[in-house]
Amino acid sequence: MQNIQREVTLDIIVRSTEIDVNGHVNNAKYLEYLEWGREEWYEVNGLHYDAFTELGIQTVTVNININYRKECKQGDVLTIKTFPERMGNTSYSLKQEISNQHGELCADAVVTSVTMDIETRKGKAAPEVLRVLFN
Repeated sequence: MQNIQREVTLDIIVRSTEIDVNGHVNNAKYLEYLEWGREEWYEVNGLHYDAFTELGIQTVTVNININYRKECKQGDVLTIKTFPERMGNTSYSLKQEISNQHGELCADAVVTSVTMDIETRKGKAAPEVLRVLFN
Protein backbone atom coordinates (compact mmCIF):
# COMPACT_ATOMS: atom_id res chain seq x y z
CA MET A 1 0.00 0.00 0.00
CA GLN A 2 1.65 3.22 -1.11
CA ASN A 3 -0.66 6.19 -0.67
CA ILE A 4 -2.75 6.12 2.50
CA GLN A 5 -5.92 8.14 2.27
CA ARG A 6 -7.76 8.02 5.59
CA GLU A 7 -10.72 10.10 4.45
CA VAL A 8 -12.30 9.16 1.13
CA THR A 9 -15.27 10.76 -0.60
CA LEU A 10 -17.60 9.46 -3.29
CA ASP A 11 -20.15 11.59 -5.17
CA ILE A 12 -23.40 10.11 -6.44
CA ILE A 13 -26.65 11.41 -7.94
CA VAL A 14 -29.99 10.25 -6.54
CA ARG A 15 -31.90 8.36 -9.25
CA SER A 16 -35.66 7.96 -9.64
CA THR A 17 -35.48 4.26 -8.73
CA GLU A 18 -34.19 5.21 -5.26
CA ILE A 19 -37.29 7.23 -4.35
CA ASP A 20 -40.11 5.75 -2.26
CA VAL A 21 -43.83 6.57 -2.04
CA ASN A 22 -43.02 9.53 0.24
CA GLY A 23 -41.09 11.23 -2.56
CA HIS A 24 -37.65 10.91 -0.97
CA VAL A 25 -34.83 8.36 -0.84
CA ASN A 26 -35.96 5.11 0.77
CA ASN A 27 -34.21 4.40 4.07
CA ALA A 28 -32.76 1.12 2.80
CA LYS A 29 -31.00 2.95 -0.06
CA TYR A 30 -28.89 4.87 2.46
CA LEU A 31 -27.36 1.55 3.50
CA GLU A 32 -26.40 0.95 -0.13
CA TYR A 33 -24.91 4.43 -0.38
CA LEU A 34 -22.85 3.72 2.72
CA GLU A 35 -21.68 0.42 1.26
CA TRP A 36 -20.60 2.16 -1.95
CA GLY A 37 -18.66 4.66 0.18
CA ARG A 38 -16.92 1.89 2.12
CA GLU A 39 -16.03 0.06 -1.07
CA GLU A 40 -14.50 3.28 -2.42
CA TRP A 41 -12.50 3.66 0.83
CA TYR A 42 -11.11 0.13 0.49
CA GLU A 43 -10.35 0.55 -3.23
CA VAL A 44 -8.59 3.91 -2.86
CA ASN A 45 -6.40 2.39 -0.16
CA GLY A 46 -5.48 -0.68 -2.21
CA LEU A 47 -7.54 -3.06 -0.07
CA HIS A 48 -9.34 -4.84 -2.88
CA TYR A 49 -11.20 -8.06 -2.14
CA ASP A 50 -8.25 -10.02 -3.56
CA ALA A 51 -5.82 -8.30 -1.18
CA PHE A 52 -7.78 -9.57 1.82
CA THR A 53 -8.18 -13.02 0.23
CA GLU A 54 -4.41 -13.28 -0.16
CA LEU A 55 -4.14 -12.63 3.60
CA GLY A 56 -6.68 -15.38 4.27
CA ILE A 57 -9.35 -13.04 5.58
CA GLN A 58 -12.68 -11.50 4.70
CA THR A 59 -14.39 -8.51 6.25
CA VAL A 60 -17.95 -8.82 7.50
CA THR A 61 -20.27 -6.01 8.57
CA VAL A 62 -21.67 -6.77 12.03
CA ASN A 63 -23.36 -3.50 13.04
CA ILE A 64 -24.64 -0.32 11.43
CA ASN A 65 -25.80 2.58 13.56
CA ILE A 66 -27.34 5.21 11.27
CA ASN A 67 -28.97 8.57 11.88
CA TYR A 68 -31.28 9.96 9.20
CA ARG A 69 -31.02 13.74 9.46
CA LYS A 70 -32.44 15.27 6.26
CA GLU A 71 -34.39 13.82 3.38
CA CYS A 72 -32.77 13.44 -0.04
CA LYS A 73 -34.66 13.74 -3.28
CA GLN A 74 -34.26 12.78 -6.92
CA GLY A 75 -31.46 14.72 -8.60
CA ASP A 76 -29.64 15.56 -5.37
CA VAL A 77 -25.88 15.26 -5.60
CA LEU A 78 -24.69 13.42 -2.51
CA THR A 79 -21.18 13.13 -1.13
CA ILE A 80 -20.42 10.07 0.95
CA LYS A 81 -17.45 10.60 3.25
CA THR A 82 -15.80 7.58 4.89
CA PHE A 83 -13.04 7.64 7.48
CA PRO A 84 -11.65 5.41 10.24
CA GLU A 85 -13.05 5.72 13.74
CA ARG A 86 -11.89 2.79 15.89
CA MET A 87 -9.62 -0.24 15.57
CA GLY A 88 -9.86 -3.22 17.88
CA ASN A 89 -8.27 -6.65 17.62
CA THR A 90 -10.63 -8.24 15.10
CA SER A 91 -13.21 -5.46 14.79
CA TYR A 92 -13.01 -1.93 13.45
CA SER A 93 -15.45 0.90 12.86
CA LEU A 94 -15.72 3.37 10.02
CA LYS A 95 -17.56 6.66 10.40
CA GLN A 96 -19.57 7.76 7.37
CA GLU A 97 -21.43 10.94 6.49
CA ILE A 98 -23.76 11.67 3.59
CA SER A 99 -24.15 15.34 2.67
CA ASN A 100 -26.10 16.99 -0.13
CA GLN A 101 -24.96 19.55 -2.69
CA HIS A 102 -25.76 22.34 -0.19
CA GLY A 103 -23.35 20.89 2.37
CA GLU A 104 -26.21 19.76 4.62
CA LEU A 105 -25.69 16.56 6.59
CA CYS A 106 -28.37 14.11 5.47
CA ALA A 107 -27.24 10.98 7.32
CA ASP A 108 -24.35 9.74 9.37
CA ALA A 109 -23.41 6.27 10.52
CA VAL A 110 -20.86 4.18 12.34
CA VAL A 111 -20.32 0.83 10.65
CA THR A 112 -18.54 -1.94 12.55
CA SER A 113 -16.91 -4.83 10.73
CA VAL A 114 -14.82 -7.80 11.76
CA THR A 115 -11.98 -9.56 10.01
CA MET A 116 -12.73 -13.24 9.66
CA ASP A 117 -10.52 -16.19 8.73
CA ILE A 118 -11.71 -17.52 5.37
CA GLU A 119 -11.20 -21.17 6.35
CA THR A 120 -12.37 -21.28 9.98
CA ARG A 121 -15.05 -18.56 9.61
CA LYS A 122 -13.91 -17.21 13.00
CA GLY A 123 -12.63 -13.77 13.92
CA LYS A 124 -8.98 -13.14 13.07
CA ALA A 125 -6.76 -10.21 14.06
CA ALA A 126 -6.98 -7.33 11.60
CA PRO A 127 -3.92 -7.22 9.33
CA GLU A 128 -1.35 -4.42 9.48
CA VAL A 129 -2.34 -3.15 6.00
CA LEU A 130 -5.73 -2.26 7.52
CA ARG A 131 -4.42 -1.11 10.91
CA VAL A 132 -2.15 1.58 9.41
CA LEU A 133 -5.25 3.41 8.15
CA PHE A 134 -6.37 3.94 11.76
CA ASN A 135 -3.10 5.46 13.06
